[in-house]
This record gives sequence, C-alpha cells and structure tokens, in this order.
Amino acid sequence: QVQLVESGGGLVQPGGSLRVSCAASGFTSGYHAIGWFRQAPGKEREGVSCISSSDGRTYYADSVKGRFTISRDNAKNTVYLQMNSLKPADTAVYYCAAGSSCRPASTEYDYWGQGTQVTVSS
Repeated sequence: QVQLVESGGGLVQPGGSLRVSCAASGFTSGYHAIGWFRQAPGKEREGVSCISSSDGRTYYADSVKGRFTISRDNAKNTVYLQMNSLKPADTAVYYCAAGSSCRPASTEYDYWGQGTQVTVSS
C-alpha cells in the first residue's frame, strides 16, 4: 500500500530553520510528484512546494520562495522541505502528498500523510 510519513516538525524561533521529511513507500507507476501542503488553524490547506521525480522540477508558493527549498533522495524515497527564515505565519501542520504531477491544488493529489506540526514562536 502507498504510505507517506512526515517527520521533523517541531518548535522553532522566528528566523530559524527546520527541515521536514516525507518518506514514501508502496508507490507504483503513475505517482511522480510529491507536494508539500500546510494548513493553519481556521485556514484552508494551501500548497507550499512540489518536486517532480520525473524531471526534477520544483515549484514554490510565492509566500515561501527564497526561504524554502524542496529536495529529494531517490535512494531513500524521501522528499525534504528545508525551511529557512521561518516566520510565525509559517506555523501550520505540514502535509506531504503524492500525485501524478506537480499541481498547485490539493485535489490533484491522491495520497496524503498524517502531517507534522511546525510551530514558529519565540
């Protein structure tokens, strides 16, 4: 079965850095993209970043461009999201999701992890 497991969340001070991981397993042909989404209390889930395993292209939401970097380790079937210069507005539950290709809408992804909490606070 397809399984996505996030890890690495926690509490970090404003301006600090954190790296969250998404370990994927059980995939078959057709799932070539891992996206990161986040959901803050009272807000809709929003796309943060995505990486395509087929061509390596990456995508970022405007709110995180220049601060976040998505990467992958294909040997470990793991995707990382390096988050730098964190702001309190980045506080959310971060989810990874698998889809056929990178798209900004959450509805384009079929499988989801359970999420990892990222809290940016002093």
